Amino acid sequence: MLPFEEQVVADLLEDPNGGLVVVSCGLPVASLASAVLLQLFHQSPDDGCFLILSAPEPVKAQIRRRLLLNSQSQPPLLQLQVHDVAPDLPAHHRVALYASRAALFLSPRALVADLLTSRLLPSHVRALLLLSAHRSSDTSSDAFVARLLRHHHLLPVYAFSDRPHAMVSGFAKAERAMKSLYIRRLHLWPRFHLLAAADLERSPPEVIDVRVPMTQPMRGIQAAILDAMDACLKELRRTNKVDVEDLTVDKGLFKSFDEIVRRQLDPIWHTLGKKTKQLVADLRTLRKLLDYLVRYDAVTYLKYLDTLRVSEGVRSVWIFADSSHKIFDLSKRRVYQVVRADGTKVAADNKGTPTKKRKVARASSRKGKETENEGSSDNKDNTQKVNAEMGIVVEEILEEAPKWKVLRELLQEIAEEQAKGDGDNVNPVHEDGINESGIVLVACKDERSCVQLQECISKGSHQVMRAEWEKYLLGKAELHGLHRKNKKTSQQLKGFGVLDGEVPMRSGESAGPVSISKLEANALLAAASEISTVTKEANLADDSNVSCKKRSFGKGKGKGKFKKTMAKREASKLRNRNTTEHTDLEVEGQSGKTDEQAETDACKLSAEDDSASAPAVDKAANNLSAFGDSVDTEPLPPVQFYALDSDQHVLDVWKPSVIIVYHPDITFVREIEVYKAENPSMKLKVYFLFYEDSAEVQKFESSIRRENEAFESLIRQKSLMMIPVDQNGRCIGPTLANEPEALLSQNSLTRKAGGRKPLEKEMQVIVDMREFMSSLPNVLHQKGIRIIPVTLEVGDYVLSPLICVERKSIADLFQSFASGRLYNQIETMVRYYKIPVLLIEFSQDKSFSFQSASEIGDDVSPTNIISKLSLLVLHFPRLRIVWSRSLHATADIFLSLKTNQDEPDESKAMRVGVPSEDGVVENDVRAENYNTSAIEFLRRLPGVTDSNYRRIMEECNSLAELALLPVERLSELMGTQKGARMLKEFLDAKCPTML
Repeated sequence: MLPFEEQVVADLLEDPNGGLVVVSCGLPVASLASAVLLQLFHQSPDDGCFLILSAPEPVKAQIRRRLLLNSQSQPPLLQLQVHDVAPDLPAHHRVALYASRAALFLSPRALVADLLTSRLLPSHVRALLLLSAHRSSDTSSDAFVARLLRHHHLLPVYAFSDRPHAMVSGFAKAERAMKSLYIRRLHLWPRFHLLAAADLERSPPEVIDVRVPMTQPMRGIQAAILDAMDACLKELRRTNKVDVEDLTVDKGLFKSFDEIVRRQLDPIWHTLGKKTKQLVADLRTLRKLLDYLVRYDAVTYLKYLDTLRVSEGVRSVWIFADSSHKIFDLSKRRVYQVVRADGTKVAADNKGTPTKKRKVARASSRKGKETENEGSSDNKDNTQKVNAEMGIVVEEILEEAPKWKVLRELLQEIAEEQAKGDGDNVNPVHEDGINESGIVLVACKDERSCVQLQECISKGSHQVMRAEWEKYLLGKAELHGLHRKNKKTSQQLKGFGVLDGEVPMRSGESAGPVSISKLEANALLAAASEISTVTKEANLADDSNVSCKKRSFGKGKGKGKFKKTMAKREASKLRNRNTTEHTDLEVEGQSGKTDEQAETDACKLSAEDDSASAPAVDKAANNLSAFGDSVDTEPLPPVQFYALDSDQHVLDVWKPSVIIVYHPDITFVREIEVYKAENPSMKLKVYFLFYEDSAEVQKFESSIRRENEAFESLIRQKSLMMIPVDQNGRCIGPTLANEPEALLSQNSLTRKAGGRKPLEKEMQVIVDMREFMSSLPNVLHQKGIRIIPVTLEVGDYVLSPLICVERKSIADLFQSFASGRLYNQIETMVRYYKIPVLLIEFSQDKSFSFQSASEIGDDVSPTNIISKLSLLVLHFPRLRIVWSRSLHATADIFLSLKTNQDEPDESKAMRVGVPSEDGVVENDVRAENYNTSAIEFLRRLPGVTDSNYRRIMEECNSLAELALLPVERLSELMGTQKGARMLKEFLDAKCPTML
């Protein structure tokens, strides 16, 4: 551990009540948590277990590894064991783990139930650790656990957070989190803290900042996106419903910007117009476009824009702005451009060209030649004239990412330095025992970028772009085929069509103007057909031409096929060049030699490809580090690729000597600093690849500035914070559980028995175990109500022997209506309880309505939620619907409903709806009129669902009548012919016999 980490642990353990530690992004939270566990364990190893909540999987792995390294040097009795307690682990196994002296990773849901049922006594817990304190609030599960543990036992709570910007979101977030966790001390450790800065800067790594200039189209696209974002922000400011200070392009670069805007707009979301809602979605889309510009290659970026053009449609605001046309145009220009067959560019003002049958960027095949000979001589002359003068072809640009070339050069430079510096000693060992493996770690944003960069190094960037381009073209052709299939157009003659490389003119169609976009689409389809044709020819030649196969490859079937396909494409390029230089008459004279020449060219090019790619390939762990293209054969060092999104801490595992930060990230930068500070004698060189004057640089600098501002805000809050000195686990706020007893007034009224306060009985609510996913049991416990967790068959909350409540959030309500589950749940409540209640609970920070008043129609619609609720009430007259604005309002409603009601019985509530050993269900209202056993059997038959079994019951008096119904009648009752056949086949199936 570094000295400043030891100081953090010492400050944290000073207070027996615990504390909250907020550190900068990337500083080792797992190291601090494991050090606290070890210190507490060694102080008294026999006391109890340690509970760890809200730990992400990477942090869990780090804590396990650090505790394992420490336990190797300790005797068995002083080793702290670590266990992961799954939520579905049986109760007796959890009880056995609670009795051990181990550190337990738990989910709050199972832990709350165990604390309420006394499977785990608070006195058996040594400490509670929370590793995501920025998510804690007064209604969170972490706060519920802390309250249950500290209600009768003074237990230390240690909370950690490495998200300072999340600790300042909202009003007094840090103070409210500390109150909910019963913590009195706040420890702030930013990167600019004197002790932390001194430790991290004592032996810093060698840092080289490489600024890569963007291409001209990339700069144009970035400027256009920023203009579109600025325009959307200006429109959003005009609504006067969002804080103007938050609406800046600088803040719009981060994902938290969406949360800021939605948090302000959610309470009035139902009153907003469609344009305002669309502006919020457009800002999210534009931020993705700006991020993908520096992460994706040109072809993938264009493909993403094509999907946006379809998905956004007419709803989007930004797509109709002036700058959006520039985005699409420049993105297309990075990949290809449309030119005439003679090489001249197609002018935008040239609105039309003749649409007679023409060839697009292909020499005439035998099939096309035969088709042309079928026409008249005048038509043939016109076709040749169009091909020579007005033919439209696609010229590939395939702009490569500028960082690819720079990364290649850096790897070559690193390989030269390692070759000079290492000499004979390949793996030097330093004083602290660290073995330098010479691995180069390349850190990218996501897994896709890692795979693509690996292919760029091993195959060459040009081949990667070619592969992406071919996928793009084939996708266009496939989409065009689907459109033609859906339109059910008349079938063309064999050999005709764009997919055969020719653009035909339909019969009876006069030659008229065609837009350039139509010509461009046809040219793309023709290029796609050429690629698919060449691939098919290569696959056929693979089986027939054995001699060429032997000469071109000998290291595996798949590899040779790929080389032959590439050779075919090169031969096709040569043919296309000849086609554009000569007329169609000359090409027709050579058409007999085309196939033979293609085979010869394929053999030659594949043989050259083999000779050029002869050098071997080095491997480092699981990833390739190839020697590269056929042009560049300089050796490269072993390379490992790391995806930042995976959140895995790999620096201590791979121990790289060179790190290339391909996509800069502030969290990973701090991890590098800590890694170098822990290994001061290791030589570490770090390269940062930035696009010059890009949003990537601005986002990185803004993240540092935003974190510093967050810590400055926390420092100001800490100086003004009001934390109760005697905060020892009592609930927050004026609740029934912690209200102090009022002093007896001197003039108490005699009619109130001299002011004597009557003894209040403890209220209790029976809660289904599945409801602990929500925060309502937590709020009920805050109100002083005793919570009894059981598994209920009917309802979610039992308030009294008469009242049963089914709770639905808004999303769950819509889903339950769609699946038909809500009808069944209400039906069972009506059967077993006199007062069934449907509770519809809204979120506190959102609008208290389903829809605006203007959207409510007069007619009953099967898709309208109001109509569905009306039909539900009409079908179940005894059902009561309760509307609640928030969790706290629900708790108050429960208290009022329980007034003058008896307390529910736990054993009876568990038996409701559950048949006994004799098959009898107690208190079943429907049992007098229906055979419940037959109904349950009917609902388990194939094809019978919650939405159709009632119609079957109305039609058939018994299961015997159901078995005699024909399939046609069953399909009418069940609504689907498939379900009717399934049920009929099941009922008519023969039973197997022993004979």
